[in-house]
Amino acid sequence: MQKEITFKELKNSGYTDKTISEELQANLIARIKANEPIFEGLLGYEDTVIPQLKKAILAGHHINLLGLRGQAKTRIARSMVDLLDEYMPIVKGSEINDSPFQPISKFARDLIAEHGDETPIAWVHRSERFFEKLATPDVNVSDLIGDIDPIKAATLKLPYSDERVLHYGMIPRANRSIFVINELPDLQARIQVSLFNILQEGDVQIRGFQLRMPLDIQFVFTANPEDYTNRGSIVTPLKDRIGSQIFTHYPKTIKLARQITEQEAKVSSTDKSAIQVPALAKDLLEEVAFAARNSEYVDAKSGVSARLTISAMENLMAAAKLRLIETGDEKTTVRLVDFMSIVPSITGKIELVYEGEQEGADEVAKILIDDAVMTQFEDIFPRVPKLEKEGVKTTYTDVVDWFEDNFIELNYTASDEEFYASLNSVTPLKAIINEYASDYSKEDQTFCMELILWALTINNKLDKSENSTAFTFDSIGFGKHFL
Repeated sequence: MQKEITFKELKNSGYTDKTISEELQANLIARIKANEPIFEGLLGYEDTVIPQLKKAILAGHHINLLGLRGQAKTRIARSMVDLLDEYMPIVKGSEINDSPFQPISKFARDLIAEHGDETPIAWVHRSERFFEKLATPDVNVSDLIGDIDPIKAATLKLPYSDERVLHYGMIPRANRSIFVINELPDLQARIQVSLFNILQEGDVQIRGFQLRMPLDIQFVFTANPEDYTNRGSIVTPLKDRIGSQIFTHYPKTIKLARQITEQEAKVSSTDKSAIQVPALAKDLLEEVAFAARNSEYVDAKSGVSARLTISAMENLMAAAKLRLIETGDEKTTVRLVDFMSIVPSITGKIELVYEGEQEGADEVAKILIDDAVMTQFEDIFPRVPKLEKEGVKTTYTDVVDWFEDNFIELNYTASDEEFYASLNSVTPLKAIINEYASDYSKEDQTFCMELILWALTINNKLDKSENSTAFTFDSIGFGKHFL
């Protein structure tokens, strides 16, 4: 923490007063020249969003981040704080971060006029220079800009015409800082209008006070395209005053989506060491989100947040952890049957269209898992033929025939040893694995065995039933082995 000094000491230190735009630009340029990371954690944006963000900062623009939910818009805005100087000098006691070189409040001007070079200088850390407001219908001008404070007027015995009775809102208090307004279209049009002069001319008007306050603020707005039609819009004059509009997007590959999930999911190191997640299971989890974004049951305009797979991974690990607690085992591996535990993560993260509402949220979630299973299955194995010629064997004939006289039960709570013993009892599966998945790890090969059974049930070659503890796989006409 920086110690308090006087204005004279600040000037003698060689400190150069900069606008926030100049500050961001200088630190951005320094990082680029030093080949240092600039926006860490923004995976998948290296060749799309980040270059545009750099240009917007170098241009000194206010920024509007436009994209569907769960596309790291707020994270981008918060990451800009790292481009600020570590500490910023202000006139001590100033409510609006007055620069001693260019004071704008009456308090700061009077203090400097009285003390001159002996004016006390305080320091503000960059972490305290980020202000964020969620736009909601109840936000008013007083919240953002300010209002007359009658208590202050009475305490100081000042008339309402005196500037010192003003109570500053969030925006003046964010002077020389980054100010983020999330979901801008949700802000009422008359409130958006109050931002015009702040963005362009620096004028602030509070209850008839016409103050010339050249506030120095880096504005970052976020908006969802869905909002433009469903709830509100950004008024044209305000949009005209925002220098750069940058579109965000979802991860474009499974590999990238996996990296984001692994970065964001809250999983303890203890759980990571006790629970093994096969690579194919991680990929399948991401396939569910990709399936949702392309599903006829899900509203594409609403988007499918990256938080779906993050929450799903946490639920998947919780299912495996519960199994360890119940079995008393020290280690376990995530299974395909565990994926039923991610249904609550899916239903809370998707908006359904009419057809989806007819199916029901839980059923749609299971359909998405099935769609993801088939996508992954067909990347590894031959397609399951819909029609089979009599007497002609397919890749899966022996497996289907095996179930004519047998069935297996895959129990959620069974130990790994018991679970894999049941799975390995389907002997024809091994030949398929050896032919098409021999290069995969042992854990992935076992996951593939479940994948085959699941795909055969989706294609109506086998029957699958579920109870509270297990999945049972049998030939079509389930139940005959229990007669």
